[in-house]
Amino acid sequence: MSQAVAFAKSNESYVKAFTQGDLALPPSKAVAVVVCMDARIDPAAALGIDLGSTHVIRNAGGRTSDALRSLIISQQLLGTREIVIIHHTDCGMLTFTDVELRDKIHKELYVHADHIAFLPFSDIEKSVRDDIAFVKASPYILEESKSKITGYVYDVKNGKITEVKA
Repeated sequence: MSQAVAFAKSNESYVKAFTQGDLALPPSKAVAVVVCMDARIDPAAALGIDLGSTHVIRNAGGRTSDALRSLIISQQLLGTREIVIIHHTDCGMLTFTDVELRDKIHKELYVHADHIAFLPFSDIEKSVRDDIAFVKASPYILEESKSKITGYVYDVKNGKITEVKA
């Protein structure tokens, strides 16, 4: 059985017990969290996020430049005013460079990916600081939110978040 079929079967049980269809569209806590897509991170469990309370934007590395479109929509149309950025230990983004990945894509898929910035990094805390600086410098982020940006490193071994000062 494919995972897609397994997901559809699991959803049938979920639907039977689902009781939160009346939640408001804007997140109740007015916060957006940008976090890595790593399957070892459960943002809701790790941060105590209730359904309907927070936008959780996930991408490879939890990079804010990759999440900018979502952050703009989150703020402009759905009222978020605080931003939390979370990168993590043992991240796959530490294991390659843009050149290495572009070469791999070219060798395996026979296409060029020179126009894609994959946004790898070599220092986790620095990547968090860089992402905080990116959001603070963006003209697309509300001024009132720029003082409400917090960055963390999540430890995949113990689940603890540690704040990174900008």
